[in-house]
Amino acid sequence: MRRRIGMLRAKNVDSMEFAVDFMMQERVDSYFRIEPALEEVERSLGQIEDELDRVRDVSGASRLESRLEFVEDRWDELDSEIRERPRRRRRKINLADFLKTAGGDGSPAGTSGEVNNAYDAYQLLGLEFGTPLTDVTTAFRQRAKELHPDARNGDRSSEPELRRILEAYQFLKEYLSLSNTEPPISRGDYRPTE
Repeated sequence: MRRRIGMLRAKNVDSMEFAVDFMMQERVDSYFRIEPALEEVERSLGQIEDELDRVRDVSGASRLESRLEFVEDRWDELDSEIRERPRRRRRKINLADFLKTAGGDGSPAGTSGEVNNAYDAYQLLGLEFGTPLTDVTTAFRQRAKELHPDARNGDRSSEPELRRILEAYQFLKEYLSLSNTEPPISRGDYRPTE
């Protein structure tokens, strides 16, 4: 992780020099917006590096790595704007994968199989039975953002609830996609109209 931080620091310095050389001439207003953002990337890298010395377990290291990936993504966004090139696409992290790396199998610890029907899943997400998938997804994302440890300054006490709503969302996603498809007609069921 220290190697990645060092590489990103070097890239950040290079981006700042490039911005000074090329943006100050033609895009001054953009430069004054980019400069503080690049300085914030540098401060974030320093904080991550300081916290790296205090990490004692895998979950702490995973959290730091997630923060580093966020900072790398932010730098890439800024560098793309500076150099006027399309932004590279980074692999998005699936919430279930995040929970697996945080310790577990992606299903709620000790509550595997808690959601056995659509009614319970809707209840866990605080939705009315029969709510469409787009609204289910919106509600899930809002709740996940509220309960995520990063939004709670590293407090992981809400993680069991986060796992439950993830299970409910996955159940409803499968349930709603299956209920919206009609079974194929077998040859024996086909009756031509007269």
